[in-house]
Amino acid sequence: MKLISKKTIFIAGFLYLLFMSGCDPLVNRMAFFPDTTDTIPAASLPPDVKEVFIKTGNEVKLQCYFLPFPDSKNILLYFHGNGGNIGQRIPELGMLRHSGVSVLGVGYRGYGKSTGRPSEKGIYLDGAAAFNYAKDSLGYKTEKIFMCGRSIGTTAAINTAMGKNIAGLILVTPLSTGKEYAAAHGIGYISFLAGGAFNNVEKCRKLACPCLVIHGTADEIIPYALGEKVYNSLTVKKKFVTIKDGGHNNLEDKDPRAFWGSIKEFIQENVR
Repeated sequence: MKLISKKTIFIAGFLYLLFMSGCDPLVNRMAFFPDTTDTIPAASLPPDVKEVFIKTGNEVKLQCYFLPFPDSKNILLYFHGNGGNIGQRIPELGMLRHSGVSVLGVGYRGYGKSTGRPSEKGIYLDGAAAFNYAKDSLGYKTEKIFMCGRSIGTTAAINTAMGKNIAGLILVTPLSTGKEYAAAHGIGYISFLAGGAFNNVEKCRKLACPCLVIHGTADEIIPYALGEKVYNSLTVKKKFVTIKDGGHNNLEDKDPRAFWGSIKEFIQENVR
């Protein structure tokens, strides 16, 4: 009896999902991996971390964390990667605050204690809501706001920053486009199904703020070349930091001085 190859099974399953759900839901299903069980009770948070809930324009409630930095007039909005939830990033949020700014860690819809379901369009709405919250509720001026996105979070950060005169934008392990990501993982023959999903390259041309890009040469999830393409598409003041032999999730461990040092330096250079 002839065995069916794993590749054939994958394609059949992919096409079945496509037929059942359409392209957008399929892309979203493959892109987001939320954790809604591993959450932290508000009473167990460190004293300098405040849990806040932000409502989006379509009434989704986002679980976020605010870490104030005394006497700072600047804030950094942080958009995390596609797995887990914002509560699992509290140590990272604390390190970012050491750069001398307050930090708002943005939780996506469908993640942690947030309501709704994750989607590409949804995280863009989440980014807009977080930006408005930083301005309207926390009182930070646009030119005092930094943004930082990691992995898929770079898509939310870039989309939110487009056309805004913010203080600066930090992109850690950014992807260029959904199509190129698919091609990089050997499924270029079906990459057309991604359409225009997660098109950071096109949106980067609409940025008006200084940018810092950080990427590792051994990134097994989003190849280094895709980060280079994002950097090359930027038309603003920019800097690229390479972490030699750095993977997708270990940049701060591989070279903490280059990683955290470059972020702190970028923020201090662009504080207004």
